[in-house]
Amino acid sequence: MARTKVKPKKRAKLKQVSKTNADKLQAEKVLIKHRYRPGTVALREIRRYQKSTNLLIPKTSFQRYVREIAQKEPATKNYRWQSLALLALQEAAENYTVGLLEDAQMCAIHGKRITIQARDILLARRIRGEVPKPRDDLDKKKHYKLLKR
Repeated sequence: MARTKVKPKKRAKLKQVSKTNADKLQAEKVLIKHRYRPGTVALREIRRYQKSTNLLIPKTSFQRYVREIAQKEPATKNYRWQSLALLALQEAAENYTVGLLEDAQMCAIHGKRITIQARDILLARRIRGEVPKPRDDLDKKKHYKLLKR
């Protein structure tokens, strides 16, 4: 059997912090774990997911959800699903969701905000033409109350 190199384990950095009380000469050693700055890990994850072509939602849970919805519909109670049909449905659903979130992000940026809110998604859907304009006064109040927040 060939010998392999053993890599040493990484250790947490030790930082010395002086006491504020009587003993300023003696320092207390405190373990400080390495932390990345806010946003660094998020940007790394964004780059990773943009490079990959893998599905974001686990296949089994998506299939379970689709079958559950199909069971509620009386016409589709005894349907069997081909694996390719479920895969195509999942591709389409993820593509739609990613596109909608991209549009909602643009709406949030236009509103001089960083965080996506429900009104951004509603506005993106409205611009796409997926949500009809409110017709009666009650519907208008609900709709515009959400947009004004």
